[in-house]
Amino acid sequence: MGQRVFLVAPGEIPSRIDKYLTSKEESLSRSYLQKLLKEQQVTVNHKSVKANYKVVPGDEIILEVPEPQEMEILPEDLPLSILYEDEYLLVVDKPKGMVVHPAPGHYTGTLVNGILYHCQGNLSGINGVLRPGIVHRIDRDTTGALVVCKSDMAHQALAAQLKEHSIHRRYQAVTVGALPNDTGTIEAPIGRHPVDRKKMAVNYKNGKPAITHYQVLERFKGYTYVECRLETGRTHQIRVHMASIGHPLLGDAVYGSAKNPFHLEGQTLHAKSLGFIHPQKNCYVEFQAPLPAYFTELLEKLRKQ
Repeated sequence: MGQRVFLVAPGEIPSRIDKYLTSKEESLSRSYLQKLLKEQQVTVNHKSVKANYKVVPGDEIILEVPEPQEMEILPEDLPLSILYEDEYLLVVDKPKGMVVHPAPGHYTGTLVNGILYHCQGNLSGINGVLRPGIVHRIDRDTTGALVVCKSDMAHQALAAQLKEHSIHRRYQAVTVGALPNDTGTIEAPIGRHPVDRKKMAVNYKNGKPAITHYQVLERFKGYTYVECRLETGRTHQIRVHMASIGHPLLGDAVYGSAKNPFHLEGQTLHAKSLGFIHPQKNCYVEFQAPLPAYFTELLEKLRKQ
């Protein structure tokens, strides 16, 4: 990323330098910035400082961010559930617990490792070596339909559809509590959480527009089975939006309760259907991912309560 220079403006309230830099560089976590401060990669008025230094108006801050080192991502013979495949793309049914693409702490066992093996490297290169073929992603503990592109042409076509919100994405989820209405729309911008940089939040100051439509499928004692349709695709959108109206997803310890009465591994969220204009055939196609076993078993338990 190279060098970043900041001049603390008149009128800015003095604050810790790690907190100040986090607000200026949203792509960098506070813990990573603290690491750079320890390594003397940050200077104030040409002197190294500690993380607890308080910046004041007039300070010149120079931040040196090392260029990221690209990891070699190796193909792995992983079991993949493929809903559809042709020479341009494939649609996979991602299982719970699988990370979509490599990231710090997850360089093996990801969907990308599996599709590199399955496609013998025949994937679009638009997103670089860490995310070949990946147009969109779903969270590690979210299951369901995900499209992967084999060619740059297909990737560009689907990325354009994502940008104009014309890809149809429907998710099914179980929320905590009884939703007051059978249908509804949540329209609230989503951005980084102002305090916890690893989380997203409804953020009217710095968030991007986000719209989620929901419909109740079934009601249980203390829980609601819903289908959500995305108009936009922000990070953790459904999880953040449902939590924002007081009905977080069951099992979501990040945006809901840490209590887990059903011993779930993460949020109860499944990407049920995915529809788009095929980039080569120029016709609408739609794919359905069956509910995973844990989800159907949970519904049966809730019906018996």
